[in-house]
Amino acid sequence: MDELENPFWKTKALGEMSRVEWESLCDGCGRCCLVKLEDEDTDEVHYTMASCAFLDVKSCGCSDYANRTANIPDCRELTAETLSEMDWLPPSCAYRKVAEGRALSWWHPLVSGSSESVHEAGISVRGKVVTEKLIAEEDLWGAVVRWPVAEGE
Repeated sequence: MDELENPFWKTKALGEMSRVEWESLCDGCGRCCLVKLEDEDTDEVHYTMASCAFLDVKSCGCSDYANRTANIPDCRELTAETLSEMDWLPPSCAYRKVAEGRALSWWHPLVSGSSESVHEAGISVRGKVVTEKLIAEEDLWGAVVRWPVAEGE
């Protein structure tokens, strides 16, 4: 089987992937690290331009990845088992795409061969967010953005 024609994300179920394969599915966009608000009347989730305090807004990676769930009460560990509970993941998320049987986008590092392509394509949060520490909790509804759920990505 040719790995270029049949890469692991097309041939394995999420639960069958090695830890390295699983981690490589993350495109490094940082969108899952945005502060999200839930409308109590509609249960609709809204993304804000505020990022988790641990998100490195330049690299779009967690500055304390190994301890994130211990240090951040709202941080959830994404696994094949917990994925179905995380319906707030953006449509561009590779984990969500693979679970739904959709192809990875051209800008995904596994497809493009470059970790910068997600940033060059404008998919990542780089240059679009500020740390949650800079926005007062009462101002978060004014910081809601639409781009994490835009179609056509």
